[in-house]
Amino acid sequence: MLPTNTLTIKTKLCLAAALVCSLLASWAFWFEPSSIRVVEHELRPTQWPTHCDGLRVAVLADLHLGSPFNGLNQLQSIVELTNQAKPDIILLAGDYVIQGVLGGSFVAPEDAAKILAHLKASAGVYAVLGNHDWWLESTRVGAALQNKGITLLEDANQRVNTTLRHVKNRTSHECQFNLVGISDFWEGAHDIETALTGIDTQIPTLAFTHNPDIFPLIPEQVTLTIAGHTHGGQVYLPFIGRPIVPSAYGETYAIGAITEQRSGTTKHLFVSPGIGTSILPVRFLVPPEISVLTLLSPVPHTASKHQEN
Repeated sequence: MLPTNTLTIKTKLCLAAALVCSLLASWAFWFEPSSIRVVEHELRPTQWPTHCDGLRVAVLADLHLGSPFNGLNQLQSIVELTNQAKPDIILLAGDYVIQGVLGGSFVAPEDAAKILAHLKASAGVYAVLGNHDWWLESTRVGAALQNKGITLLEDANQRVNTTLRHVKNRTSHECQFNLVGISDFWEGAHDIETALTGIDTQIPTLAFTHNPDIFPLIPEQVTLTIAGHTHGGQVYLPFIGRPIVPSAYGETYAIGAITEQRSGTTKHLFVSPGIGTSILPVRFLVPPEISVLTLLSPVPHTASKHQEN
C-alpha cells in the first residue's frame, strides 16, 4: 500500500489535470467559438497607389449561420461591429450557410440576408459564394443576397470609385480600383480570365474569393487577393501547428497575410480566419474575427547612408 501522502499527491495531480482539461475544453468548445472581435490588419501590397492610401476593407468570411453560437442574434452583433469599424468597402467571402456541424441547426440564407442588408460602406457591399453555399443551392443563396442589395460578383468585376477622407489632416481624395470576384475553387467555375475581362489595367485590382487554393493561379496583375474558407484551421497548437487545414497546400494559405515571389514579382494574399465553425464546433487559439484591412502604399526604399572617415 502506498503512503497516504503519496496518494494525496496523486489525487491532487489527477484533480489538477482534470481541471486543466475541463478549462481547455470550455475554452475550445464554448468561450472562443462564441466570441467575436474586430481585428485591424495593416497591409502594404506592392503597387498599391498612394492616392488609395488608407482604404479600409472589412472582410466577413465563413459566417456559417446555424453553427453553434452563430445564430441570427450573433449576426446582428457582427453587422453592428462591422459598421462601427467604418470600412470603405465590405467583402463577404462566402459560406453563409452550414451543413452537418455538430450541435448546429440550419438557418435559411434569406433570413441571414435580411440582417446582412444592414451593412454599411460608402463603396458598397459585395459577395462571392463558398462551397457550402453551392452544396445548398448556389442560385438560392445568391438570390437571397442580391434581393437585399448586396452585389454578387461570381467571376465578374466592377470598377469602384470612392472618396477617402482623412480625419487627422482633414483631406480627401478619390480612389479608383477594380474589384474582382472569383467563384469558389471547389464548386464554382473559378474562371479567372472571365473575372478579369475588361478591367482597367491602369488602376489597382483587388480580387476576392472563397478558397485561397486558387492563389497560385492568380495573375501578377492582381494587387491583392482576399479569401476565407480555411477558418485558420480552427485549432492551433503551440509548437505543433494547425492539425487540420482544408487546403491542398497544408498551412501555407491557412491564415493572415501571405506573400509569394514569382518571376521577380511579389504576389499578395490575405486569408481571414472567419467567424463560424464547420464539422466540429471548436476553435482554439484561432478566435473568430471580423477582419478589417487598411491598405497602404509600400514604404519607399531609402538607401542607407555611410559616413566616410
